[in-house]
Amino acid sequence: MSARTLALVAAGLGVAAALAVALAGLGNRWSWWGPLTAFGLLRAVLVVGLLSAVLALVAAILALRAGTVGSLAWALLGLVLAVTAAAVPISLLRMARSVPAIHDITTDTGNPPRLVALLELRRGAPNSAEYGGAEVAVQQRAAYPDIAPAVFAKPADRVFEGAVAAARRMGWTVVAAVPAEGRLEATASTPWFGFIDDVVVRVVAAPQGARVDVRSVSRVGRSDLGANAKRIRTYIGTLTRELT
Repeated sequence: MSARTLALVAAGLGVAAALAVALAGLGNRWSWWGPLTAFGLLRAVLVVGLLSAVLALVAAILALRAGTVGSLAWALLGLVLAVTAAAVPISLLRMARSVPAIHDITTDTGNPPRLVALLELRRGAPNSAEYGGAEVAVQQRAAYPDIAPAVFAKPADRVFEGAVAAARRMGWTVVAAVPAEGRLEATASTPWFGFIDDVVVRVVAAPQGARVDVRSVSRVGRSDLGANAKRIRTYIGTLTRELT
């Protein structure tokens, strides 16, 4: 096989891998297929991407020896696409190994905010709405020691207003806002796969003003790859700015 043919094959595989990466998440978001298919595509991307990278390297070496600039350009294009595509599933695998396989994160592991209005929307979801208890709490504290309640030196009703505003600022869909109970329930979606996660915010009066607890729980997936903890951090930061 000539350097040009090999380079074109590598480039074609690189393009296919890059498209598959994009479609894996978007297809799940647009309900073309489910999570199993999406992650299956990413596994295929890893194999195809690595194969394409090897072919591209061989093609580049042959092109350099033959002095064919066009073949070298195609080989380098294939290499860039292959490495970029393969980097996505590799990054996800590394993330999965760096965090515990949990999907329910809360600032109060002893008395996590409970889902009420969201229960109907979660009907049929693979993950339970019930908190996993001490086992999950231990794993969370080890992985995310910074996830803790937020206390604001403002009246609880003012903090609750800010909590609702912060949720909307983050693009969440507010499902229920009950000031009398200090309970806010909303849904949030991950940017790429469009996985729907549920969030409960609890605001109660405290000696210093008001205490805010947040719980973010995924509907699907054993591990959330750190998404729920990140969401809680971002939300508390947004709420802090909202109340400043």
